[in-house]
Amino acid sequence: MSLTYPLDTVRTRLQLDEHLRSAPTVQILAQLAQQEGVSSLYRGIVPVIQSLFCSNFVYFYTFHGLKRLVVGEQSAPKDLLMAMAAGCTNVLLTNPLWVANTRMKMSGVEEEVSRRPGGRQQVTSRRYSSLADAVRRIGAEEGSGALYCGIRPSLLLTCNPAVQFVAYEATKRYLQRLYPGVPLSSTTVFLIGAGCKALATVLTYPLQMVQAKLRHDGGVARGDGTRETRIIRILVLLFKRGGLASVFKGLEAKLLQTVLTAALMFVLYEKIARFVFLILLGRRK
Repeated sequence: MSLTYPLDTVRTRLQLDEHLRSAPTVQILAQLAQQEGVSSLYRGIVPVIQSLFCSNFVYFYTFHGLKRLVVGEQSAPKDLLMAMAAGCTNVLLTNPLWVANTRMKMSGVEEEVSRRPGGRQQVTSRRYSSLADAVRRIGAEEGSGALYCGIRPSLLLTCNPAVQFVAYEATKRYLQRLYPGVPLSSTTVFLIGAGCKALATVLTYPLQMVQAKLRHDGGVARGDGTRETRIIRILVLLFKRGGLASVFKGLEAKLLQTVLTAALMFVLYEKIARFVFLILLGRRK
């Protein structure tokens, strides 16, 4: 995440800043660095890593705990159910962190835009000192319900890691049957992880767009001044305003960032898991 964070910044800005026009990811990176400074590309990286740590711990712990409880041979349907159950548990426990995280990533963006020639004036923006401060203040000022903005698309998005892990596990089992006794190389694991994550990201990106809108502003503004919070209605509004380009705005940066992150995560995960199991087996002997 540290290596690919600027790509995540571009994705978030494209999703939430309606005044930022779509362009090649490299061009937007250069534009933000020039207008707001290189540090703007890493705005909110600490709370993101903190949230990612908690989220991955909950997900992997739950997923492998369920995997140990399942009796019988592993299969794609079983992997799917376990992945979705782990995803739902993760969402329910960590959604407040990601709401706060989204607010912190966009904190200060409005002031930066207002300083540019012709920028918006009389802009207010809330700043938070830490992830815990953001969670506390959002809950105190907006109510506990605000910490669960975007919970519905987040729960639906459990199909993202479900698709990813089912495809990953199925591909890994196929290769192991094809080449019995031959451990998968880091390159193979990297490619499998990247391909599976790309597939899951493209299929679920519209839900990720809705999720970001709800977490940041509580929805999308209607013409009458109210905000739309229903998933389908938000997607319809976005489509009417800009077509598919509006619904999939930021997809290029999201694909680059998530595919690289997921592939690296799978490689490191396999290496660390193998190392830990070797230590445990050695102790038992």
